[in-house]
Amino acid sequence: MGNFVLQNLLDFGPASRTVSLPRGRQSLHTMPTSSGYEIRLGGDYDWDGRKRGLAPFTVLQHTIGGRGNLRYENRTMQVRPGETLLLLIPHNHRYWLERNETWEFFWISMNGEEALRIHRSILAMTGPVLRLKAGTIDQLAHCCHRLVTGAETPGAASAIAYEAAMALYDDVFGSHPTFAQEYRALQHVLSHIESHLDQRLAVGDLAAVAGLSRAHFSRIFTASEGLPPAEFVLQKRLRRAAKLLTKTAEMPIKEVSALCGFDDPNYFSKVFRRLYGTSPSDFRTSGMYASVASPTARKGRQAAAAG
Repeated sequence: MGNFVLQNLLDFGPASRTVSLPRGRQSLHTMPTSSGYEIRLGGDYDWDGRKRGLAPFTVLQHTIGGRGNLRYENRTMQVRPGETLLLLIPHNHRYWLERNETWEFFWISMNGEEALRIHRSILAMTGPVLRLKAGTIDQLAHCCHRLVTGAETPGAASAIAYEAAMALYDDVFGSHPTFAQEYRALQHVLSHIESHLDQRLAVGDLAAVAGLSRAHFSRIFTASEGLPPAEFVLQKRLRRAAKLLTKTAEMPIKEVSALCGFDDPNYFSKVFRRLYGTSPSDFRTSGMYASVASPTARKGRQAAAAG
């Protein structure tokens, strides 16, 4: 392909590395989980995005040679040289290699709130298969190579993963003014939600804040944040309520309900129990907030709430 740094990765040869934080280490906003360069042969390469656990992470995988297959929701396509996969896990997709086929690629998998936020926004705009600039591919290859051969500390590994996420961000949103405008609109809506949780936040009103039609806004918001707008707002309200219940012990539950945008305290108690499995008053006395505030605990409760 003529890319100098990519060639360095290829010359180094097939290699991979799993990156993990020590137990108890504070979570980082962008953290690689694995990275590497591979040449796969035959039909034993097969990944199902619904069977890789509940902890969310993303896969950024660039095809150098050969080709792979992708089923994404209800569409099936081939991933060819020069194309880059971006996938969120868990999700309804499968990517695999047919028997007697070859797939040469490098990849970076990562997690963390910032990585997930950026990648969800890109997926909402582009879908899972991207055509990136040569310079971007070279930079991503450089990040992959450094993760495989170095980055011995969590901070160093996180910095490289963030660099990769930003290179992808610049390529996608810098090249497409409409994508950039919609991304900025979504960030404006997220800020608006955060600062107006005690007020009415109907989907139509949020679409107006974004300057988009309700249908288009709902589609790109759901793809970006992983939840429909109304459910996202509800969970934001409930998380604020959980924090207030434990941080302001003397505040009446009715006042907590009002500050979090619930006009009806009975409805507040009902949806609070749906998410946290207990009443607001019992939640306050049990001191549960510290346990449910962790990303893993939140993910499990969000899945339960969505179900």
